[in-house]
Amino acid sequence: MAHLARKAFWPAKIPFPLLHVDTGHNFNETIEFRDRLVEISGANLVVASVQKAIDEGRVVEEKGVNASRNALQIQTLLDCLEEGRYDAAIGGGRRDEEKVRAKERFFSHRDEFGQWDPKNQRPELWNVFNGRMGPGEHFRVFPLSNWTEMDVWQYMKAEEISIPSLYFAHEREVVIRNGTILAVSEFVQPRDGETVQRKRIRFRTMGDATITGAVESDADDMSKIIEEVAAARETERGNRADDKRSESAMEDRKKQGYF
Repeated sequence: MAHLARKAFWPAKIPFPLLHVDTGHNFNETIEFRDRLVEISGANLVVASVQKAIDEGRVVEEKGVNASRNALQIQTLLDCLEEGRYDAAIGGGRRDEEKVRAKERFFSHRDEFGQWDPKNQRPELWNVFNGRMGPGEHFRVFPLSNWTEMDVWQYMKAEEISIPSLYFAHEREVVIRNGTILAVSEFVQPRDGETVQRKRIRFRTMGDATITGAVESDADDMSKIIEEVAAARETERGNRADDKRSESAMEDRKKQGYF
């Protein structure tokens, strides 16, 4: 989730809708945390459901052993933004997490079709941002663009920010698939030749349970996580199975409207 509760509560109502593009393949802990945050903060939760989009024929579900709902979030998100007539959607993307993110602006312009053209972004000189937009256009705003993963963890530790338990080391049944550690769940079941193992893991990033890879870890508090991040040689998206489909997987999705 993009907004987290300081010291286990939010001191004031979140003044704008909190958007969750729901693939339907969630970790239970993520949904429990989302619902607790909404209850505590009084936020207006807007859920854009991929399953609903599938049922209505807005998107077509992928088939095959490596099928993913990740790309199906694109049309689901665009439909939600159009329906709500939102001028901007604020996200937590950072330039260090994936190479194509480095092409983003703080104010990332999207055309009337919700598409992103990395070659046609507005210049941003110092802290001067161009928010001009035409009918049907909108912005994706990334206020943490210049933060690093380390910056985020140090800030959360200093502010005692509550986060989902999945970010901390815990024991879980997993399978190793194409070099990625995936948690066994109703959405991820062992295939022929795969062995279910019990490992002590944590997640550095959170997303669809079918593609979100874990790392082996003993970091069960923020201080240990900060030490672990300092020694890491791969970004937190390095274990996202969907990003490994091709060299340009993320950029191709973003051009179509992916967050």
